[in-house]
Amino acid sequence: MVSAVKREQEDNSGARRLPGRPRSEHSRQAILRSTLHLLQRTSFPELTIEAIAGDAGVGKATVYRWWPNKGALVVDAFASVTEKKLHFPDTGSVYRDMSLQMNQFLGILRTRRGRIVAALLAAGQSDPELLKAFRERFLRPRRQEAYQTLRRAIDRGELPANLDLDLVLDTLYGAIYMRLLIRHDELSEGYVKEVCRLVLNGAAGNWRAPGPQ
Repeated sequence: MVSAVKREQEDNSGARRLPGRPRSEHSRQAILRSTLHLLQRTSFPELTIEAIAGDAGVGKATVYRWWPNKGALVVDAFASVTEKKLHFPDTGSVYRDMSLQMNQFLGILRTRRGRIVAALLAAGQSDPELLKAFRERFLRPRRQEAYQTLRRAIDRGELPANLDLDLVLDTLYGAIYMRLLIRHDELSEGYVKEVCRLVLNGAAGNWRAPGPQ
């Protein structure tokens, strides 16, 4: 098995590690890469800390130095390669801000790494610690950015000041997670745009049910 450290050396064409870079950070990044690498070949329940440590070329104690359990490590590994893609823009329109970010998330869910989310949520139903790690390490940072996006919309007068931010976000992203897990219908960009329109117009008090046909 090719270790993450060796893979990095090959990817960099033999380039030496930059002077002054802490060795501990070098190992931590190798562990994150190995976690993602192994998840492409095995399921979450079958993944082990021993396998991750071996692939990364470190000892188990090094892994546990940063992560209390496998779930926390997997969540951080997923976040490490998706965080930059999931920031909320500030376009001056809450509809554009939310729909752009949600479609970025959708793009990730369509990749092989997107399967990690479904696996985490499924395993989390019988593993409270895993679900807690997903909430705190992945969802919470995204949630804080989303709050800021909605508050900017309130300041601009697009949304009412008494808006329940959590209810709006649960409705928007709950629609994505529903189709991701149940797979009863297509999870598409058109679907995301329609969810945004429906929820945000309703939150603004502008949505009206269609009249009699």
